[in-house]
Amino acid sequence: MKNIYFFCLASMVLLIHSEAFSQEIPALGLYNETRIQYNESGMIILGAWALGNMVWGGIGASHTSGQTKAFHQMNLYWNSVNLIIAGIGYWQATREVPSTDLFETMKSQASIEKILLVNAALDIAYMAGGMYLKERGFRLSKDKFVGFGKSIILQGAFLFTFDALMYTFHATHSKELPAFFEQVSFQPSGLTLSIPLAK
Repeated sequence: MKNIYFFCLASMVLLIHSEAFSQEIPALGLYNETRIQYNESGMIILGAWALGNMVWGGIGASHTSGQTKAFHQMNLYWNSVNLIIAGIGYWQATREVPSTDLFETMKSQASIEKILLVNAALDIAYMAGGMYLKERGFRLSKDKFVGFGKSIILQGAFLFTFDALMYTFHATHSKELPAFFEQVSFQPSGLTLSIPLAK
């Protein structure tokens, strides 16, 4: 019930012009710092996976043939893209300044959760595409298709697990947001910030 109340309130807030709802809450700095750290750690994990697969793929492709060679080749190709994404994501995260603005915090939190959900849906599509490619390879007796398909299934499964775990961390972290609304009160003259005194 508390979560339903929070999301209803959040939806109402998003309908209000951002400048009218701008509220600086110092404690939000720590909240956003945690969100940023999750993103930094996630990009490090993704980058490590990419590098490992590129090394494994490069070595494997040069010492194998047929399906196995194609499998390693796709791992190398796929993770060269992953490495670029991880690098850009980490660079962006390290340069983000933890906001203390309530509206900006809500927007950033909703954005990362939406991105992860969309990514998870794409990951499922990758796995489905890999399965199709593998089966088509078997039907046409094309080892390259089979190897590529197996690789895409593996990469899609990893990315789905990665995005699901990242979403879980962020969604769990977002449960702390309703507490910040207790520090904001609606007055005829506008919004006021009420910081509870330490007991």
